[in-house]
Amino acid sequence: MLVQVYTDGAARGNPGPAGIGIVIKKGAATLAEISDFIGKSTNNVAEYIAFIRGLEEAILLGAKKAECYTDSELLVKQIKGEYKVKNEGLIPLHYHAKSLIKKFKTFSIEHTLREENKHADKLANGGIDEQSTKGSPLFSGK
Repeated sequence: MLVQVYTDGAARGNPGPAGIGIVIKKGAATLAEISDFIGKSTNNVAEYIAFIRGLEEAILLGAKKAECYTDSELLVKQIKGEYKVKNEGLIPLHYHAKSLIKKFKTFSIEHTLREENKHADKLANGGIDEQSTKGSPLFSGK
């Protein structure tokens, strides 16, 4: 099965509260939408975590082929080997992502414009927004 995996990571403050968004499609059908809070992180770490989670979810869905799309040019160039991974926080994430990629019969990753990745972006920001309201009283005294 061939799937399209759209991922985005967002951090407010860089580092700051961060979220991930993933959309997995098979043609026009949406198979999964994921929005999650990942704690305090940098934007680049959030992008990698979103990408890794997207690959893991695609594997769980039984995908053997994956076409991945992200608006993180750094992530794309590092995965393709065009840029070296120098940041110590990204090295283990890069290694894990590369190990997941090997599980697919075919794999591709492409940089996409932010405007073309709006759904994943909305989910990533939603992960941050949802967390900021968790634990809040239903009615505030203010």
